[in-house]
Amino acid sequence: MKYAAFNRISLTLVSFLFASIFLIGANRASAQEATPGVVGDAVTTECVTDLGTSEVPNGATSFTVDSEQSEVRYKVEEELAGQGTNEAVGATNAVIGTILIDEDGNPLPCSRFDVDLRTLVTDDSKRDARVQDVLQTSQYPVATFIVTEVTVPDGGLVDGEETAITLTGNLELHGVTHQVTWTGTVTRDGDTISGTAMTQVSFDDYEVDKPVIGPVMSIDDTLTLEIDLVANAG
Repeated sequence: MKYAAFNRISLTLVSFLFASIFLIGANRASAQEATPGVVGDAVTTECVTDLGTSEVPNGATSFTVDSEQSEVRYKVEEELAGQGTNEAVGATNAVIGTILIDEDGNPLPCSRFDVDLRTLVTDDSKRDARVQDVLQTSQYPVATFIVTEVTVPDGGLVDGEETAITLTGNLELHGVTHQVTWTGTVTRDGDTISGTAMTQVSFDDYEVDKPVIGPVMSIDDTLTLEIDLVANAG
């Protein structure tokens, strides 16, 4: 896979997320209250968008996603002829991004994550080809999530402790953007941040046809999106 073009796109996305985190600020309410999923229309952000640029607020630390140790997945239930229900899982580690943490340990809005959808793989190559078709990845190769609001407990991230977190922001996929909430946990261990988060969206939300092919009789309306991230300071 040719990463040069993807890296240029990713840098732009990361920069945009950085600015959003800095300008919006973190919400200190309970991270357990939000429900993952689409919560409304996309909101306007003021993140940096110039290719290859980023801004780090004074006193903040930037953490860059380690693609090799990170993974993005989709999961969806499908009904197979003669076999019954099956969970299809597609995954890729072609994810980049940056997370900003202020001097008090609070994650900042405007963090950004970009995923190369062309690299999604399941256990069935025919399904993979159909997924590429319905996502129209030749036209929309990258999915982007830009954080506009972060919810963490008072006190921010405590080194060595797992912290519940809610991320709300603009998720762009298949040329459509909605405001989506993710819930998960984050752990900071010195210069490394690791975490996992999930949300749910529907095919209709993003105007995507269901990838029915071969023995697949039907597919659920709702997909679960998951992300496992490892990011390092510097």
